[in-house]
Amino acid sequence: MKSATPTNGAKIRVVDDSAIEQFTLREILSSRGYRVGSAVDGRQGYEMAELTRPDLIVLDIVMDGVDGFATCRLLKANPQTAPIPVIFLSSAHDEHERIEGLTLGAVDFVAKPFSAGELLARIGIHLRLAHPRTAAPSPAALPEPADTAADTRADEVLAAAARRYIDDNLAEPFNLDDLARRVGSYREKLSRAFLARHGATVFTYIRDQRIIRGAAMLRDTDAGIAEIAAAVGFSNAGNFATAFRDKMGVTPGGYRKGERGAIL
Repeated sequence: MKSATPTNGAKIRVVDDSAIEQFTLREILSSRGYRVGSAVDGRQGYEMAELTRPDLIVLDIVMDGVDGFATCRLLKANPQTAPIPVIFLSSAHDEHERIEGLTLGAVDFVAKPFSAGELLARIGIHLRLAHPRTAAPSPAALPEPADTAADTRADEVLAAAARRYIDDNLAEPFNLDDLARRVGSYREKLSRAFLARHGATVFTYIRDQRIIRGAAMLRDTDAGIAEIAAAVGFSNAGNFATAFRDKMGVTPGGYRKGERGAIL
């Protein structure tokens, strides 16, 4: 008897707030033998993925509430859902959005209106590339953790998703409400989760990471201090110098001189 291939009866989760798109995708995928589940928004899609561990997720970008980008950040920040291949399916044709989706960890990006043949081909490729599920017990059969453990894991995922977004966009100005939205949460919940996970507030973490990256640039590049300040998100060289001295106990120029003197 032939063993099942990764594409035979694979579980696919469709996350899209359009009932028509959900119906169309269910028809296309079910006709090829896939087991299809659907979610109407990003929050539901993430929670159902964590619970049922689908083999692949087809994810819309523009949705009310938790959008596709925030959903992908949460999925990739959670070790239990990070391995699940994500294909963005969206009417967004902007190159920046496609690049952002792939940078977040999605394996592919298919634009609407889409060709059923192309979508099926891409799904088949990524299912075959994914690790075989036959080598381990079905995740759906594993016992669910206690509520307290689940809450702790949720905070860890939220904090990790926010940390990754911060690290990838350190030069940008940060607003706590906007940051929370980008990881599918709200400011109070994100603040609590971040403090519990990292022992620091969001903005303390941002400041420290900017100083750490600035120190690396002072050590490893010949860029001017004003240029480095802008690259790590400070509004001017003076603010960078003050924050750097408070954190490192030395001015940026003194740090660079000391580091290069040590190398010599």
